[in-house]
Amino acid sequence: MLTALLTAALIQTATPTPVPAPAPDLSWMAGYWLDCSGGGEVSETWSDLRAGLMVGHAVTISARGRPSFEASHIRPTPEGLAYVAQPNGAPPTPFVLIDSGANRAVFENAANDFPTRILYERSGDVLNARIEGTIGGEARSMAWTFEAKPLNTRCPR
Repeated sequence: MLTALLTAALIQTATPTPVPAPAPDLSWMAGYWLDCSGGGEVSETWSDLRAGLMVGHAVTISARGRPSFEASHIRPTPEGLAYVAQPNGAPPTPFVLIDSGANRAVFENAANDFPTRILYERSGDVLNARIEGTIGGEARSMAWTFEAKPLNTRCPR
C-alpha cells in the first residue's frame, strides 16, 4: 500500500502541470484616439492595463450632430480574455479574444446580432478599428481610422 502511494506521488510530481498562456499584451491600445472622417467625430479612450483590466469609452457625434457613447472594458473571463461592450448603456455583451499578435486583436461573439466581430490594429500613431457581422443576411462592417491625440482633442468644425 505504501509503495503504491509513493509511486502515485512520484508520478504526480513528475507530471508537469500545464501553465496557462500569458494574456496578450494589449497596452498598444492605451491612449486617446480620434477619427474626424465623414463630417462626424469619434473618440476612443483606453486605459493602460491594471490588474488584468483595461477600461475604455467612446463618444460619437454623427455628421448630423447626434451623440452616442459606449462604455467598454477588456478583462479575463472563464471563456478567455474578452472585450465587453455596452453601447448607449445597453447590457454588457462579451466578445472573446480569438486572435492576437503584435499590435492586433480580434474579438468575437457569434451569438450577438451585430456586430459579431471586433478588430483593432495599430500602426504607429494610427489605430484602426472595425466591426463586422451580418444584417438581414448581408455581410456588413463599419471601420474607423483613429489618430493618437492629446486627451480631449476635438475635430475641427
